[in-house]
Amino acid sequence: MRVFVYGSELSAATAAAALSWVGHHVHWFPHSTQPWEALEQAGWLRREPILFDQLQHSFAEGNLTLVHEVESLCHCDIAWVSLSPAQRDDAAAFVSHSAIHTNPDLLLVNNSTFPVGETERLQRLMQSAQRSVSLPDMLEEGRAWATFTRPSHWLLGCDDAASERLVRELLRAFNRRSEVFQVMPRRAAELTKLAINGMLATRISYMNEIAGLADTLGVDVEYVRQGMGADSRIGFEYLYPGCGFGGPNFSRDLMRLADVQFSSGRASALLEQVMDINEQKKETLFRKLWSHFGGQLAGKTVAIWGAAFKPGTARIDQAPVLTLLEALWAQGVRVRLHDPAAVPALEDAVGSRDDLATFSDSDDPYLACEGADALMLVTEWKTYWNPDWPRLSELLNAKLVLDGRNIYDPSFVASCGLTYRGIGRRADPTA
Repeated sequence: MRVFVYGSELSAATAAAALSWVGHHVHWFPHSTQPWEALEQAGWLRREPILFDQLQHSFAEGNLTLVHEVESLCHCDIAWVSLSPAQRDDAAAFVSHSAIHTNPDLLLVNNSTFPVGETERLQRLMQSAQRSVSLPDMLEEGRAWATFTRPSHWLLGCDDAASERLVRELLRAFNRRSEVFQVMPRRAAELTKLAINGMLATRISYMNEIAGLADTLGVDVEYVRQGMGADSRIGFEYLYPGCGFGGPNFSRDLMRLADVQFSSGRASALLEQVMDINEQKKETLFRKLWSHFGGQLAGKTVAIWGAAFKPGTARIDQAPVLTLLEALWAQGVRVRLHDPAAVPALEDAVGSRDDLATFSDSDDPYLACEGADALMLVTEWKTYWNPDWPRLSELLNAKLVLDGRNIYDPSFVASCGLTYRGIGRRADPTA
């Protein structure tokens, strides 16, 4: 098929790479705010496993072509739109273009995270004979290629059999292991995408509330998590307490769902509470540090491992580290931070500061711990999972480890002479 991809989001880049990989002829029109020259240098794109190499391969093979105008739409079967929520007006201008109107057989695939009902609005701007479907972006950042090419499910919002057949053919190469399409009306697909992330966020925030209660009661939350997960009605997914979640897509979807509920006149106290809990949890490690030192933090030095909102990405959008840094600096704490990928994004966000030293992929993570009083684990990159505990014990002046992702064994850390504080977990040094 001949496919026109519009956008510079991760979802657009992934669609362009994957669809051209399986033989479709793809014309990619990046958004004007982030042309290919900028995307080519973007850390988040280069850090995605396989994706950047596949783009380069598709360019070389000729199945993927960069375009700088919309006219080639006249000869395409599919217009795949993957824009950010802030680019709704650009989507409207795109579907109103004359090149679309001269192609009556074109199918619009809306892969953007827009308000519920937006696909129908775009449809009204097109010619009456043209069709549109909603195919919400379900990618996981850090696993974009894998989640597109080996999907667990696609939410296909579609109101006619001909459009469904065309989308199935477009994505046939990624639907061979088992049936992954869930077909429903367009509005239902758009709301379902938001509802999924709302449910996941609710589970995380609920588990964080239980972890706080476990801390107060002197209970190790890991026992509680294991007991809850063993119940078949609950399961283990997204039951890991931590120091807050972030990320552009997850956070945007929650805000979008809140907006949908508010505009419908059904504002959700539950969703507001979920978002409030998450923001509070971003300061959890700071509060534990405050408690350990009795509020006397001025002049202390803290090492932080991890700044990205999740492993596998270079992005820090709404990441817990941003809230944490502000709290630490407000108390006169110096920070030494290591992250394998996100240091450039962090430096762009906070600028150059005398109270921040950064260490990146080429540096030893232990450099961040030199002269530090405590270590905070914020992002659970695999490089941090099995540290040299005796070395850390020598480096950290106060021998304090604050585990924001509960990836360490408290009793083992304590056996190495360190004080361990996790999210609902703790252990003091053993003789």
